[in-house]
Amino acid sequence: MVQLEPPARLTPAMQQFWDAKQANPDCLLLFRMGDFYETFYEDAVTVSRELELTLTARDKGAGGTGIPMAGVPHHAVNGYIARLVEKGYKVAVCDQMEDPALARGLVRREVTRVVTPGVVLDVESLSAGQPNYLLGLAGAGSGPFGLAYLDISTGEFWASEADGPARLLDELARIEPRELRLTPTAGEALAERLASRTGWLVETVPATELPGERGVQRLLDVRRPLAGGAGQSAGLSHLQAVESFGFTQPALVAQAAALVLGYIERTQKRVAEHVAGLRCYSLAGAMILDETTRANLELDRTLIGGKRQGSLLGLVDRTRTPMGARLLRRWLGYPLLDVAAIDERLGAVAELVEKPSLRVALEEVLARLADLERLAGRLGSQVASPRELKALQTSAELLPRLRAALLAQAQAPLLQSRAATLDTLDDLGRLVAEAVVDDPPAHAREGGVIRVGRDAALDELIRLSTGGKDVLLELEATERQSTGISSLKLRYNKVFGYYLEVTRPNLHLVPERYLRKQTMVNAERFYTPELKEWEEKILSAEEKRIALEAALFEELRGRLAGEVGRIQAAARVIAELDVLVGFAALAERQGYVRPVVDEGEGLVIEEGRHPVVEALQKSPFVPNTIELDCREQQLLIITGPNMAGKSTAMRQTALIVLLAQIGSFVPAAAAHIGIVDRIFARVGAADNLAQGRSTFMVEMMETASILAHATRRSLLVLDEIGRGTSTFDGVSIAWAVAEHIHDRLGARTVFATHYHELTELALTRSRVRNWSVAVKEWQDEVVFLRKLVPGATGRSYGIQVARLAGLPTTVVERAREVLANLEANQIDASARPALARSRTESAAAPAGPRQLDLFAPAALPPRVVQLLQNVDPDTLSPRDALLLVYQLRQELVAGQP
Repeated sequence: MVQLEPPARLTPAMQQFWDAKQANPDCLLLFRMGDFYETFYEDAVTVSRELELTLTARDKGAGGTGIPMAGVPHHAVNGYIARLVEKGYKVAVCDQMEDPALARGLVRREVTRVVTPGVVLDVESLSAGQPNYLLGLAGAGSGPFGLAYLDISTGEFWASEADGPARLLDELARIEPRELRLTPTAGEALAERLASRTGWLVETVPATELPGERGVQRLLDVRRPLAGGAGQSAGLSHLQAVESFGFTQPALVAQAAALVLGYIERTQKRVAEHVAGLRCYSLAGAMILDETTRANLELDRTLIGGKRQGSLLGLVDRTRTPMGARLLRRWLGYPLLDVAAIDERLGAVAELVEKPSLRVALEEVLARLADLERLAGRLGSQVASPRELKALQTSAELLPRLRAALLAQAQAPLLQSRAATLDTLDDLGRLVAEAVVDDPPAHAREGGVIRVGRDAALDELIRLSTGGKDVLLELEATERQSTGISSLKLRYNKVFGYYLEVTRPNLHLVPERYLRKQTMVNAERFYTPELKEWEEKILSAEEKRIALEAALFEELRGRLAGEVGRIQAAARVIAELDVLVGFAALAERQGYVRPVVDEGEGLVIEEGRHPVVEALQKSPFVPNTIELDCREQQLLIITGPNMAGKSTAMRQTALIVLLAQIGSFVPAAAAHIGIVDRIFARVGAADNLAQGRSTFMVEMMETASILAHATRRSLLVLDEIGRGTSTFDGVSIAWAVAEHIHDRLGARTVFATHYHELTELALTRSRVRNWSVAVKEWQDEVVFLRKLVPGATGRSYGIQVARLAGLPTTVVERAREVLANLEANQIDASARPALARSRTESAAAPAGPRQLDLFAPAALPPRVVQLLQNVDPDTLSPRDALLLVYQLRQELVAGQP
């Protein structure tokens, strides 16, 4: 950015800029100069380009050139910073540390904060419903890896351990961090895998900047209890939370957490006091959803366009608060495996469905609450504004209504528990109400924040700054009366300040206490000690008022910052209630039912529906029943034409299971679900050109991962395995994969295919069942009934679908001819498939031998058949068996043309 060597001659101010820039070489430096934040050198060129600002120059010489410069107004700087950070830049803010009017010589300046994609506190720069994580990563080679991630805007802090790169990348896709900090060994191991990730700022920390063992302990060995929370971290230091959790490599997790906290301290220039207790978790503690499955099921964004609308999250999000929206996103990423916890959530949703009055009462309060999580973060970072404090007051005034509604009507254990633990923050609300005016300005520096009556000294300054004129009028009237000079006037100018003016004819009435200030032609100006005292008071009152208000506001904000843990705990309860109320609203509106979730291995979904497709399509949705278990009906082979609804039925099965295990009602007539530990959804494939992988290679890699990681408790949703290669290869692979799932894994599986040969698996494997999607043929038209029915289908109706898609009639008719030839296995006299013949060639050419069916036994000479029929394998000696093989071979050779 800025040139490596400083210019030969620098002004004192530019030397300050240079020193700050050298300390933050990887940042765009915003340097406060008066009412603007300026950038210089290459920073200015970058900023002017990215923000579309005018590029000017400073200190132009005789040649007309100078230092490139571009600036932004100080009052609007946060918006410009947000735009730069969104583009992936780091921004260092260098502020004036003293009042220029009071400074002696050069104003002292320091970098007060560094803003990067993972370290953003400005609420306007953040997406309300999404967390903004900074993630630290430590490890090497094939693992394990320690990871820790923090949302500085809320104080939410998590840590875990991944056993290898593949599992780690799946977890990173689930977390979606904005910024990653890696140890050198982790960076070396993951560089290639992370290179293709867009939207993530990935940096490897130099070994010289890594905290040593003592540094790690210093950063982590701080008591930051998770107020109102439970689990490994409550009341523990971050270090204790890591060491007590049971990680295989706690040192790696600790180092990852230290990377995060150290970076926060360096960028924010302070300890992040609002960071909640470190919450440690195991990746195996929730349903595992790999990156491919999340994408194929369109959990939070659509496959085409990457949009939220059309995804599962876009449908089920009925939350009223940003806190609830962020928690729902986490629940979708981490479905539960604990049946009791799932049932507890379902019980709460059931009561909220059954009691609409309770649900409406909660919704009305939730809709008016502020984002207390991020408000707590701004309080802890000492950047909360007066209006944010009033938002805390408003929320605190509403929370008693929320708690009262729960206490009066709720019977579900989870709702009762949350009502009992909800801190209504009454005292904090009163504290703000007593100190801050009803409609405060956006910033404390504007003044007018503190309520009259809060502080006597401030009240006097307010009276002087706003009512100083009245005081002077009173003083003028008093002086006229005491001196008898009726023409006496009290006036002000910038040079002499306040003065008493007496005309020459009245000078003999001037008392001795008057001190001469200035002689005029027709009058003289005087002052008194009392007037001088009032002058000093009035002229400095506004400045002193703002300074005192700022001090009182800082004191108030500091007191509230000491209660951040309580605010965060209340926010967590509110977020959970918000998600549960949203689930109930969704269930009531869409007609969802409560599923039964247990430890069994069954999976029965009666008349299930795809939640998103049902909500988006205008025509009635055709429901389907799916029944799976690990003992009798483990693997369903589903055949049927394209566009008939196979993929929809498969995906809805996975989505219903996922919804049930996050505690939501489901779109079905009834559902009984045995806990699923992992969902695999392999639906379609695409090239990965960046890594040189073809469609078929991607498909095979995904399939290999499924076979390597699936368990008996997993749910497999597989569509068109083996379609990326030749027919025989594809059928062979699909057949072998299905056998492996049946014989070795035992996982509940829905397997859709156009390879009708796979339906014969049901003849050889006891737990395989054939199902198909029903269609209706009428006058060469095909009508998709969207209904799953028992049994296999022998046709794919691809040509009919191609005609519906608009292929030219000539192409469609020729396809029919080719299909007829293929189905007849016709070969011409020259051993060419009949489909390759020109239309002008005679169709009467003698056909060659029929092509062998893939699974039909080869035709054998009669003599060979007779020999085999006469053999008794049970009495055949090894020598006789060898002689028989020679004899059979001779017969086969003799029988060849």
